[in-house]
Amino acid sequence: MLSRRATVIAPARAAPESARRVARTRARRGANVRTRAASEVTQDVADGAVSFVLLAGGVGKRMGADMPKQYLPLMGTPIALWSLRKFAKMAEVGEIVVVCDPSYDDVFQSEAIDKPLVFARPGKERQDSVYNGMQAARAGAELLAIHDSARPLCAATDARRCFNDAKKYGAAVLAVQSKATIKEVNKDLSIDKGLDRSRLWEMQTPQVMRPELLRAGYDLVNSKGLEVTDDVSIVEALGERVQVTPGSYFNLKVTTPEDMFIAERLMTEQGDAVA
Repeated sequence: MLSRRATVIAPARAAPESARRVARTRARRGANVRTRAASEVTQDVADGAVSFVLLAGGVGKRMGADMPKQYLPLMGTPIALWSLRKFAKMAEVGEIVVVCDPSYDDVFQSEAIDKPLVFARPGKERQDSVYNGMQAARAGAELLAIHDSARPLCAATDARRCFNDAKKYGAAVLAVQSKATIKEVNKDLSIDKGLDRSRLWEMQTPQVMRPELLRAGYDLVNSKGLEVTDDVSIVEALGERVQVTPGSYFNLKVTTPEDMFIAERLMTEQGDAVA
C-alpha cells in the first residue's frame, strides 16, 4: 500500500523568484488567450461519444515527494481529481477510464460523478498504460481521449475544440508553439544545427483519436517493437494525419515543486479562466 501523506507542498510555496515571474507572465498571457477562448465552442461530437482515459499511474520522481505527484493536494484537492471533475462534466464524455495503481482506486471512487467509472492498471511504459486503458474502454465509442492526470489546468473549451478536430481529421492533439530556441546536438554535445522554431510545437494532452486508428497503430508498433513517447505518435506510425489543436500555456504539466507553485498561483489569480 502506498502512503498518501504528502511532504512537498511547503517547499512549493517557497518557490524562487524565477518561478514567481513565470507564474505572473503566464497569468498575463493566459488572461488574453482565455478571454478569447471563453466564447462558446460549438459541440460537434455527440453526447457520450468520447471514452476519456485518465493516466494516473506515474511515479513522479522529479517532484521529490513520498507519493506520486498526481495525488499531491493542489488547492486542497488531489491533482488528478481536477481533471476527473472537469471532464466528467463534459457532455461528450460517456465514461472515464482511470489508469492507476489499485491502492489509489478509492481516491477516484470517492468522487460523486454521473459518468461510468472504469479502472485499468498501469504498464511498464506510458504506451503500455495507454494500451491497458484502451482495452478497458467500452466498445462503440467514437473517440478515445488520453489525458495526463498531472495536467489539471486544461480548459474544457480547449478540450472541446480538440474533440471536434479529432472527429474531423481522425486524430488531434492540444499543443502550443515552442517559445524556446531548439538546437539539434551531436553525441559530443557540439551543436549540429538550429531548428525552425515557427514549425516546433510542444505536445500536450488530451490527445484524441478514433479507437480503430489507435488499435491499428498499436498492432504496428507492437509488431515492430517500437517505443513511443506520446499517444498520437502511435497514429503517426501508420502515416495517418494528426491535427494540432492550438491550446494554452496554462495547460502545464505539474512535474516539479515550481510547477506546483505556478499551478496554484494560476488557479488563485485566474479562477474560472482555468476551469
